[in-house]
Amino acid sequence: MSNDGASAAVERLVAATNAHDLDALVACFADYYVNETPVHPARGFTGRGQVRRNWTQIFGAVPDIRTQLLRRAEDGDTIWTEWEMRGTRPDGSPHLMRGVIVFTVHDGLIAAARFYLEPVDERPDGVDAAVQQLTTSTS
Repeated sequence: MSNDGASAAVERLVAATNAHDLDALVACFADYYVNETPVHPARGFTGRGQVRRNWTQIFGAVPDIRTQLLRRAEDGDTIWTEWEMRGTRPDGSPHLMRGVIVFTVHDGLIAAARFYLEPVDERPDGVDAAVQQLTTSTS
């Protein structure tokens, strides 16, 4: 697959997400789609059906969600993408996620993803507190 194919598939995903078009969004993915979430391994899944279930819930919980593709780098059928997703939940609280998704595209469809998108932690704790938390034993 050419770089244009990978880029076009991701652009269709962005457009479908921002249009809140569930059918168009699901159509961006291959039937055999595999999602890996290395930081949360139990969240990995296979198939378009789970994509539909996930986005049905997301569109319901964040009715004004908008996504922005901040950066990308392509290599054949692989495209590295940096995302920001934001919106407002029905209770008025903000929804904000940022991170990277590495997609593999085959025949114009997203076949696989390594998903590193996470909720933004806006607590004022600085780097010292974060490193201390990461290096302190919890047992």
